[in-house]
Amino acid sequence: MSQPSSRGTYLQISESLRQQIAAGKLDCVLPSEATLMRSHGVSRNTIRRALKALEADRIVESTPGVGWRIVRDGDRRNLAERMTDLITENSLSVGDAYPSEAKLCERFGVSRTAVRRVLAQMEGNGLLATIHGKGRTVRALPPPSSQS
Repeated sequence: MSQPSSRGTYLQISESLRQQIAAGKLDCVLPSEATLMRSHGVSRNTIRRALKALEADRIVESTPGVGWRIVRDGDRRNLAERMTDLITENSLSVGDAYPSEAKLCERFGVSRTAVRRVLAQMEGNGLLATIHGKGRTVRALPPPSSQS
């Protein structure tokens, strides 16, 4: 931002991001805070205030291992719930192959670290099993979801 604003720089930035999201110019994940700082010429605190304003309106959410992602279609489930629900959504049965880490990263727009964390949790809960050389398979079906 070149000049101070009476309206608040962070509000101008949040409005700009809001318009870019509405126009489809930003994909699932927003640029990093550092990138936003450079592009707007402001401090990290100003960027965080802008992002918090968008978060309050449920336009974006902070996701560990990902950064700030755009909330689409009102899907407010966390990554673990979405990955567990894949078993039901894809009509997988016990013994079927579970999607690869790369496919999960692409589908959910998250880091491999975040995917691996949830996969380990799913294995710990007995939903998945790892078969050396073959990847992960469904070991048990999840309980029925409370979501409709």
